[in-house]
Amino acid sequence: MRSIFKLDHPALAASCRILRRAFAVAAIGAALSGCIGMGLEDLSKAPPQLSRKMVAEMSKKGMRPESPVLVRIFKQESELEVWKVDRTGTYALFKTYPMCRWSGKLGPKRKDGDRQAPEGFYHVTAGMLNPNSQYYVSFNLGYPNRLESALGYTGEALMVHGACSSAGCYAMTDQGVGEIYAIVQKALEGGQKHFQVQAYPFRMTAENMALHKGDKNMPFWRTLKEGYDWFELTKRQPKVSACGRRYVFNAEFEGGEPRDPLTACPAVVTQPAPQFVAKLDAERQKVDAALKDDKAVPVSAYVDGGMHPSFRELLKKNGPEKMAASISRTKYPVSRPDAALADPFSGSTKWNARTPIAQ
Repeated sequence: MRSIFKLDHPALAASCRILRRAFAVAAIGAALSGCIGMGLEDLSKAPPQLSRKMVAEMSKKGMRPESPVLVRIFKQESELEVWKVDRTGTYALFKTYPMCRWSGKLGPKRKDGDRQAPEGFYHVTAGMLNPNSQYYVSFNLGYPNRLESALGYTGEALMVHGACSSAGCYAMTDQGVGEIYAIVQKALEGGQKHFQVQAYPFRMTAENMALHKGDKNMPFWRTLKEGYDWFELTKRQPKVSACGRRYVFNAEFEGGEPRDPLTACPAVVTQPAPQFVAKLDAERQKVDAALKDDKAVPVSAYVDGGMHPSFRELLKKNGPEKMAASISRTKYPVSRPDAALADPFSGSTKWNARTPIAQ
């Protein structure tokens, strides 16, 4: 809601600016305390296990340790979400983890050595978990997936791991990845064959899309948003197919799943419920309108990847060496710290990144 008062008096305007900065510093401090609250002394050389505290937190939210898990990653916000099935039988957010480092720019990974962190839909099995990673523990995203392989994309060993160093991976710090590893491992041990990872350039709201309306990846991002919207509306894991050189969601095809991701999609034999079709159409119309709006000021380009604001503040305060020692038992160097300090939102207009989709 906009204020009905005008800050015409210079002293009043200055006071408000000071208050805004104070609130921002307090918010970053609160987020930072959550980032590194676990402590490196709590990490052992054995694969991480769920703590009693984590199990209790799950219980409060109607979740069981062995219930299915789903992961969402957002580059621009530098956040990783862990979702679990609760007593309703649908997914609910368990915890959001701040990301210490990702590399490259917004957009999908296309070739080996481009420093791009992947964007897309991936499925992780127990065999893709690595308890002996050089970055504490990790799990492989499975890039390139079936669609990416068909498109000729190259690269390997793209991980979610510890420390604060990235050359195409998502680095979560040792403490953060330790918790995430324990959560997904328990779900896989509980019978989930694989868990889905949804990796996005940003939270796929119409407002955020407008901030990047000139980006060459917009057609691809609009496809990702279809899967994002399905999950937002249903809180169920979307079924992901590949045909016509793109992802297709929650479709049943004549003759079964398409074999070639590059050929046209077969005829669809089942249609989603009309109410969901209407909501998906409404989201598409919101994006169309937002992309035509001239109010959004585009964000500046990422120099090389991003870092959660809480970690950026820690990097500014302590420098890369002390920061590496505080978040990684191996003290693995922070990758390209100067680039990590660059704020791509500096001088731009930020939309509300968490605008919910109408249910």
